[in-house]
Amino acid sequence: MGYILKERKNQVSVAGSCAETIDCNKASLAGSVSQRACVFCGSRVVLYPIADALHLIHGPIGCAAYTWDIRGSLSSGPQLHRLSFSTDLQERDVIFGGEKKLESALKELISLYHPKAAFVYTTCIVGVIGDDVEKICELAEKESGIPVIPVQSPGFQGTKKDGYRIACDALFKLTGRIDKPTPPHSINILGDFNLAGELWMLIDYYKQIGVNVNCSLTGDGRVEDIGNAHNASLNVVQCSGSMSHLAVMMKEKYGIPWKKVSYFGIEDMSEALYEVARFFDDQEMMEKARELVRKEFARLIPMLKWYKDRLAGKKAAIYVGGAFKAISLVKALRLIGVQSVIVGSQTGTKEDYEIIKKLCDDGTIIVDDSNPVELSHFVKEKGADIFIGGVKERPIAFKIGLGFCDHNHERKEALSGYEGMLNFAKEIYSTAMSPIWQFTKK
Repeated sequence: MGYILKERKNQVSVAGSCAETIDCNKASLAGSVSQRACVFCGSRVVLYPIADALHLIHGPIGCAAYTWDIRGSLSSGPQLHRLSFSTDLQERDVIFGGEKKLESALKELISLYHPKAAFVYTTCIVGVIGDDVEKICELAEKESGIPVIPVQSPGFQGTKKDGYRIACDALFKLTGRIDKPTPPHSINILGDFNLAGELWMLIDYYKQIGVNVNCSLTGDGRVEDIGNAHNASLNVVQCSGSMSHLAVMMKEKYGIPWKKVSYFGIEDMSEALYEVARFFDDQEMMEKARELVRKEFARLIPMLKWYKDRLAGKKAAIYVGGAFKAISLVKALRLIGVQSVIVGSQTGTKEDYEIIKKLCDDGTIIVDDSNPVELSHFVKEKGADIFIGGVKERPIAFKIGLGFCDHNHERKEALSGYEGMLNFAKEIYSTAMSPIWQFTKK
């Protein structure tokens, strides 16, 4: 593995042969062209799905363009989040400051769109020139009567994961502002972003077992619901990398316990239902959950077996943002006969990688915060048939001549829940078994 930079050797492990704990949760190595995004992007992807809020980027237009529609988050009502606003800072603003631009933009946009709240994201330029964004947001909030929350997210001040924490801090400022009656057995879903309408499927599953979803943070999110999030009985956290910080803060202030779950794959989806039923200690709820799982298994298993019989022996490379997703993908692929030979993430923890190491077959390459050179070599070395990743991994797969399965933010196909597992199997099959591969060089 001479293509791995020596400073990164401890961030790569092999299941079954490396006893050492993988090195992770650290800043990307300079010059390695990491697949990670910046702090600003991390905060933006978390807050973006709040549909009735104004999202204003204080910085150059490129930062707004880069993150516009970065999540395929659907809304059941307002579409304000689909618009990308920027103060469009220029060279003159870098010299003389951009505070007046920001103040003017906030006044105009709030009066024009009447949002329920406003988020103002700072970028690298603002972090350098030192605009007093806090003061301007405070004045705008007094004038408009809506929450105007600064998101202090200059890209250079850390990693994408730091952006998640900053977004959680911003969300926390909205909680506890409203008190509405909340039905019994109410939960908040944290870390689902309603990609391709997945949240609506989850709400239906929970409704079938007698659980009310009080608030979603942040898929199909509403400012008022977030303000009332403190009245739920339980926080259910799917994307622990992005939302654990908020769950911890809400437990400390409001006493709300929280559970980590995953909605990818039928095993983890079922366990997510059972986990909630166990928390409420309700036998009727548990029986409803078991009945729902039995029904879905009876429907799906025969169809998944069809794919398993045809995909047996195929190999997959996985490189995604959160390690929780990678863990679920390994399980889901195994269910349809596909072996995971490479598993990596941008933001995994030591605990995540230990789970992955135990879950994977001997010889599986496990990698943290990889780059295109490494990933290309890994894929060729392990003879992967399909690459599962996001928008940055797609060009790697295409250049190699490898099938690609999009598991990124902007996808249009639901991959969570029971129906999502079937969609996933179909996509893996149609990609891996496409006749096009007979015309590519191996």
